[in-house]
Amino acid sequence: MIVGTAGHIDHGKTALVKALTGVDADRLKEEKARGITIDLGYAYSDLGDGRQLGFVDVPGHERFVHNMLAGATGIDAALLVVSAAEGIKPQTVEHLQIMDLLGLDRGIVALTKSDLVNDDELLERMAEVETLISATSLRGAEIIPVSAITGAGVDELKAKLLMLGESGKGVSGYARLAIDRCFLLSGAGVVVTGTVHAGEIRVGDHLVLAPSGLEARVRSLHAQNRTAEVGHAGERCALNLSGARLSKDAVKRGDWVVSPELLAPTDRIDVELKVLASEKDPLKHWAPVHIHLGAAHVMGRVALLEADRLAPGGSGLAQLVLEEKIGALAGDRVILRDPSATRTIAGARIVDPFGPPRNRRLPRRLAELGALREPNETVLPALLREETGFVDLLRFGVARNLRPAEVQHLLAEAGGVEVAGFGFLAETLAEARADIGATLKAFHAANADALGLPPERLRVSVKRRWPPAVFAALVALEVAAKSITIDGSLLRLPGHSLTLVPKDEALWKKISGDLTRDRFKPPRVRDFAQAYATPEPNVRKLLRQLARLGRVVEVAPDQFFLRPVVAEMIAIAHGLGDDFTAAQFRDKLDNGRKLAILILEFFDRHGITARRGDLRRTVPQKLGQYGPVSSGTRTSAQESGG
Repeated sequence: MIVGTAGHIDHGKTALVKALTGVDADRLKEEKARGITIDLGYAYSDLGDGRQLGFVDVPGHERFVHNMLAGATGIDAALLVVSAAEGIKPQTVEHLQIMDLLGLDRGIVALTKSDLVNDDELLERMAEVETLISATSLRGAEIIPVSAITGAGVDELKAKLLMLGESGKGVSGYARLAIDRCFLLSGAGVVVTGTVHAGEIRVGDHLVLAPSGLEARVRSLHAQNRTAEVGHAGERCALNLSGARLSKDAVKRGDWVVSPELLAPTDRIDVELKVLASEKDPLKHWAPVHIHLGAAHVMGRVALLEADRLAPGGSGLAQLVLEEKIGALAGDRVILRDPSATRTIAGARIVDPFGPPRNRRLPRRLAELGALREPNETVLPALLREETGFVDLLRFGVARNLRPAEVQHLLAEAGGVEVAGFGFLAETLAEARADIGATLKAFHAANADALGLPPERLRVSVKRRWPPAVFAALVALEVAAKSITIDGSLLRLPGHSLTLVPKDEALWKKISGDLTRDRFKPPRVRDFAQAYATPEPNVRKLLRQLARLGRVVEVAPDQFFLRPVVAEMIAIAHGLGDDFTAAQFRDKLDNGRKLAILILEFFDRHGITARRGDLRRTVPQKLGQYGPVSSGTRTSAQESGG
C-alpha cells in the first residue's frame, strides 16, 4: 500500500517518514540546505514478512501544493500530520480538503512533536483535529500522538497503518502508471517513476506514453524499491524504458505509461464537480482554473452543464475544457485550483473522459451522464435505455479500462447485443431494423419512379436519428440479411424496381431507338426535348433515372450513351493499342473530335484510360466497368489496320 503524507510545512512529515522507514525522503540538495520538502520524496518500510509500506512524502509549503498534488493522487491512504505544538494551520486544512476531494477514506492522523506539549495540550489538539476531520472522508480516523525524536508512538503508528489493508487499485484492466519523475541513469537510459493505477507492468512489455503516443519497451523495473519482473496495481515502480524516439526531454511529469489500448488523450472531460464549502463566491461558468489529474497539471476552463453558477458546497455536472490533451479515464479524481494557484476551490470525479464539444447541455446528454455515474455492474442497462439507444463498446471499454471480454460480459448481463462494435438492447435493435424497412417501403410506395434512397437521406428519415457510423452498421446488418439491396449509391428493398409511368415508358422507347441508331454520336437532352415536344427537365430526369438503373451512362453533361455502347467504345480504345491519340479514337468512332474528347475525358476520370501528354493507353484492370471486353479485341483491331 502507498501512504501519502499531508500537512503544513515544518510539522514533521519528513522526520516522521524517516522514523517509520529509516529513509530520509528529502533527496534534493536544496531541500537539505533549506530544511524543507520542495518536491516529492519516497521511502519504503520492509516489514520482514514480504509486505512493504511505501510512503510518498509531499511538500507542506503553500508554494509547492502543485507538487503535493502530483503525489497525492496516486496514494491509497493518507497520513495527516499535525504538529501538537502548533496545531491546525492553513496547509493542514488545504491538504485535508484535497484528501477529501480525492475521496480518500482510509487514513490516520499523526500528532507529531507530542514530546513538546503536556497531556492537557495534547488532548486539546486531539479534540481540534477530531472536529476538523469530522466533516471529511477521514472522519473517524485514529489520532495517534508520536515523536520522531523520542520514537514514542512510532511502532503503534506503523501497526495502525498496516491495519488499513492493502491497495484498493484494480488489478484487472490494462496497465496504467502515472509518471511523477523522469531522469537519466548512467548505463541504463531513461527511467520514470510513478504509481501503477491499474493492471500489471512486466519486463519486456511494449507500452506507450500518453498523451504523446511515443512507444517504449520496459527493459527492467523496480517495484516498491526492489528489482522485480512485474509491477502490480498499487505499487510504486521505477521503469527503465527504451524506444527509438524516447528521450528524457520527451517525457514529463503528468504523462502516463499505458498499454497501447489505453492511448486516448483527451481535452474535454465531463465530471461530477464539488465546490468547497469554504469558498466565498460561487464558481462561475467558463471560469479559468488550474487542473490537476494524476501527476498532470494543466490550465483549463469549467463549463457548467446544469447552471451558470455553482454555489459553495454545491455539486453538479461540468465539462473541463483543457488547453492541452492529457490521459484520463472514468473514475479518476481531479483537483481544481484558482487562476492564481493560491488555493484549492473544487474537486471532481470523471464521469466521461471523452466529452462532446457540442450539445453538452442538452437534456439527452445530461441523462446520459446520469447513467454514466453508475458503477460497471449497472451502467450498461442504464445507458442502453437512454434516448441515444446504443453504446460505442470500444469507447466505453477504454473510458473504464475494461478489456473486450469484460465489456462483452457486461453487455450480455444487460441483455444487449453487439453490431459492428455498437451495443443495443435486443428490442431496440429490432425496432431500428423494422424502422429502416418501413421507411424504405413508405418511400417506394410514394415514389414508384425512384429506385431508392441515398443512405444519408434514409438516415435522417427514420424515426430515431442515429449517428452516421451507427446507422452504417445497421444498414450493413440489413444488407447482410438481404433485407436491403445496395443499388449503386442508393438503398432499396429487394423486391423494388423502378417503374416508369406509361408516358415516360413511351418516351423512353423513342429515345432508346435514337440511342441505338446513333450509338457513337447520340442526340443530347435538348435534342430529344425538341424532337418529342417534351420539357427539357423532364427528359433529363428520365435519363438520369435510367442511368441509376444502369441502362444508360451520362458520359458528359446531358450526353447519354447506352451502357453496352460504352463497353463497346472501351473495347475500341483498347484495340488501338498502347499510346493512341484522340484523333485515332475519333476516326474509329467517326463522331467528331469534340465528342471523342468528351468520351476520352470520361474514361480518364474513371481510370479506364491513363493519359500522358497527347497519348493515352487503357488500364487493363478497369476495362470491364461497363461490360465485358473481348480478349481478342486488340488483336482483331490491329489486324484490321488499327
